[in-house]
Amino acid sequence: MLRFSAEQVVFQEVPGEVSLAFTITGCPVGCKGCHSADSWPADRGELLTPDYLSQRLKHYHPLLSCVLMLGGEWQPAALIELLKVARDAGLNTCLYTGYEDVSEAIKQHLTYLKTGPWIAELGGLTSPTTNQKFYDLRTQTLLNHRFLSGDLIACTDIIGDS
Repeated sequence: MLRFSAEQVVFQEVPGEVSLAFTITGCPVGCKGCHSADSWPADRGELLTPDYLSQRLKHYHPLLSCVLMLGGEWQPAALIELLKVARDAGLNTCLYTGYEDVSEAIKQHLTYLKTGPWIAELGGLTSPTTNQKFYDLRTQTLLNHRFLSGDLIACTDIIGDS
């Protein structure tokens, strides 16, 4: 069973999508400089069950277009079960992993996949020198340019500048 330490609605992590994002605890990668190092212990956080996810998706319906898992690939059966819940709700799915790749069994339940560990001197997806890759798995297209080109909009562009 997966656990999560944070749940947020996010606008920039998946280009063109409004995502419900879960920071999954227990990451075994341990990237130096990780912004979520507090989530590394596997026993931290709340249980992320299919029922809980279903309730949250109903709560945010119809605002969401995607569910984003920040980790969880180290428990593939539990992750796939959650991805199926999101897909059954008609939503796209995304996984951020610190690994270079994930299994085909996981990929078949994903719309998007971000791969690669955080390496501070290379930067993240908004850096032209990043080692990380963001793919649309439907088309096998690399979308890193979407993070560099200004395609991402600020929240104030959506909700107004009050």
